[in-house]
Amino acid sequence: MSTANFQSIPTLDYSLATSDPESKSKFISQLRSVLINVGFLYLSNTPVDKDLITKVKRDYIPRLFDLPQVEKDQIKMANSPHFLGYSRMGMELTKGEVDWREQFDFGTGCERERSLKEGEPDYWNVYGPSQYPREEQLPGFRVLFEAYLAQLSALASDFLRLVSEALGLPPDTLDQFYKTDDRMHLSKIVKYPVQRESRQGVGAHYDGAMLTFLLQASEEHRGLQAQNLHGEWIDVPPKPDTFVINFGRSLEFVTQGVVRATSHRVLAPPLDSTTPRYSVPFFYSGMDLEVRVDESVLKSECLNI
Repeated sequence: MSTANFQSIPTLDYSLATSDPESKSKFISQLRSVLINVGFLYLSNTPVDKDLITKVKRDYIPRLFDLPQVEKDQIKMANSPHFLGYSRMGMELTKGEVDWREQFDFGTGCERERSLKEGEPDYWNVYGPSQYPREEQLPGFRVLFEAYLAQLSALASDFLRLVSEALGLPPDTLDQFYKTDDRMHLSKIVKYPVQRESRQGVGAHYDGAMLTFLLQASEEHRGLQAQNLHGEWIDVPPKPDTFVINFGRSLEFVTQGVVRATSHRVLAPPLDSTTPRYSVPFFYSGMDLEVRVDESVLKSECLNI
């Protein structure tokens, strides 16, 4: 298994975690090493419907970005108090440089506007409905993508319990950060075009969520890179029938640094490419907004590492 100065990203077989106790024990041991030393992994043999994944990648993502600009702008993020919707190319910066990507942000679990009750803090405004293209613009897309997100949510919930076990804790320990039903996880659909101005698709950063599940939707394109402790950038190329998982700052924080969040970036396709790079990150991020630091259920003496 890799060390903190890893040179490649390990692959874990999810089916081991759902079979006999001996196989699960092997999976838990592998996951523990990744949590502490790497922060990135490929996950294979998940229960997410492969036909659903294929339809998202091939039938809808290119058509989503090929919608007329005026129709994409109708659901731009600026229209949403919940920071959900479409963003044009070059609308975000990382470390002062433009991220050359076009994207749609979606949330899960909030079908309608949530009116703030008297006395509620403004941060509850982050929960609200997503903006989708109208059905006549992209027939079937919303139903299909919401089904995909539901399966990712279930997988992420089960995987988080395995993370607890890998830390030597009861399986439901990390569930305690997700107590309320009123929560929302986030996803993006991202296009990185062939870029002349810069190779920065998105600059070096850490994710904020507990877990990120990434579907690399363009198997012909590399671009994702993770940084080891020597500062070297390690390629995380697309690998068929896998998700890339990385651990975010929230998990690093609640484990008091036992789990490491790993810096990563995406390079835009090189000039000799003929197609853009597409990716679909899912952020298991819907933690209870009322959780307080002094309520942390993970004290350092409880981590059996």
